[in-house]
Amino acid sequence: MEIWDAYRADGSLAGCDLVRGEPIPPGLFHLVSEVLVRHTDGGYLLMQRDWRKEKYGGMFDATAGGSAIKGETPLQAALRELREETGIIADGLTPLYVCRCRQSIYHGYLCVTGCGKSEVALQPGETIGYRWVSEPEFLRFVHSGACAGVRRERLAGYVATLEGLRPG
Repeated sequence: MEIWDAYRADGSLAGCDLVRGEPIPPGLFHLVSEVLVRHTDGGYLLMQRDWRKEKYGGMFDATAGGSAIKGETPLQAALRELREETGIIADGLTPLYVCRCRQSIYHGYLCVTGCGKSEVALQPGETIGYRWVSEPEFLRFVHSGACAGVRRERLAGYVATLEGLRPG
């Protein structure tokens, strides 16, 4: 049984717990942290979700992430999810976005890493594959139907920045 802290719409703690899989009462939210991984060589990591995942099974995803467990900050959850789903251990992350969608408050981060590209570790039940792609391939992925629309929306600000910085 996974226990989450309950939050109000403004991101403050509500003082009660939520249980994964049980309905979230109206007006309450739980935290989700997501991490986009960029290599120091400019490439981006795409992780393939396990086929057994309820949402987007088998699809490649631009972020690693998941729900914050009770007592975790968004950053702590992001670092844990990054380590669990990719094996990448980061010293710090750069905040990209905070947004609310349905009954979740999403915190997005960027991890820039120089890890060995073959050292990515898969998490049984979560991830079944990965690939590193160039920045243009990453942008094509985000704009394609292969990237879940909700993820594309959350990454829109970061993508717009990249596209504005690209020459030509």
